[in-house]
Amino acid sequence: MSHSPASTENSVPILKVRELKVHFPVKRGLVFQRTVGVVKAVDGVDIEINHGETLGLVGESGSGKTTLGRAILRLNDTAGGSISYSGQDVLALRGQEMRRLRKNIGMVFQDPYGSLNPRMTVGNIVAEPMLVHKIFDNKLEIRNRVMELFDTVGLNRSMASRYPHEFSGGQRQRVGIARALASGPNILICDEPVSALDVSIQAQIISLFDRLKLEQQLTYLFIAHDLSVVRHVSDVVAVMYLGKIVEQGNADDIYRSPQHPYTQALLSAVPIPDPAVERKRSRTVLKGDIPSPLNPPSGCVFSPRCPIAEDRCFVETPISRTLSDGRRAACHKI
Repeated sequence: MSHSPASTENSVPILKVRELKVHFPVKRGLVFQRTVGVVKAVDGVDIEINHGETLGLVGESGSGKTTLGRAILRLNDTAGGSISYSGQDVLALRGQEMRRLRKNIGMVFQDPYGSLNPRMTVGNIVAEPMLVHKIFDNKLEIRNRVMELFDTVGLNRSMASRYPHEFSGGQRQRVGIARALASGPNILICDEPVSALDVSIQAQIISLFDRLKLEQQLTYLFIAHDLSVVRHVSDVVAVMYLGKIVEQGNADDIYRSPQHPYTQALLSAVPIPDPAVERKRSRTVLKGDIPSPLNPPSGCVFSPRCPIAEDRCFVETPISRTLSDGRRAACHKI
């Protein structure tokens, strides 16, 4: 599948993140709490997404992907860096301006049950963003728009009066997508939107995202730990490890010839449907678990698990460099 941004405006980044840091203080003590450490969940991340593009953000659980997505919407406080949406400084926005940003950037959450209010009908759940952002003047217009959104995401209009517990996981995720679309956003941040679903339902939801991208000229930040999922939706892939982007570039280039040893290891774990090819290919098995962001390794954050690490990797942090094909990678040995 050839990946190319869908818009003629693709030379202008709609979203630009520079040197972003999100740190969470760790406190001890029942009465007089003191800070005893800092969790560096996101630590100096650079990404940009062009109009009509899908950026796939991948990495193991605990690498900081969700925190980055939430920070873009200012759901997490930042400790440094900048976020720019259509030229606006997101971190400087307040009040009404911040609400306008949240109208333009929708979010689809990982848990299709936990993210829906069990006491509200799904029709009211989808209508809520329109009420919050005062998009329509009367209830009839809101109801008509809710019905249109049900059609768009493949839900029967008669389901609008039901409650979330009456739906399957895939149907609930469709409700979540309809709610994210209700305010008419330009960008959707999709946080592991299919990881809680069966494989057959995953395929349906991914093709829904593909269709919506074309029909509504959407731009996606698609967060996932499953590289095979990201492969089908992404124009650009950014690989994240322990709060840092270790490799970023055109999706086809990264899948064809991953350069960073972490990307190579992730891709080697993705099964290939052809048994003959699967038997012959070499596997990179990473030792140990992802370290704690409370106490990250010195030097390259990947060095304790890297199969090709040398002495300098344990003391010297690699700088992200642009390679000949335009991708960026942070590794001393590339």
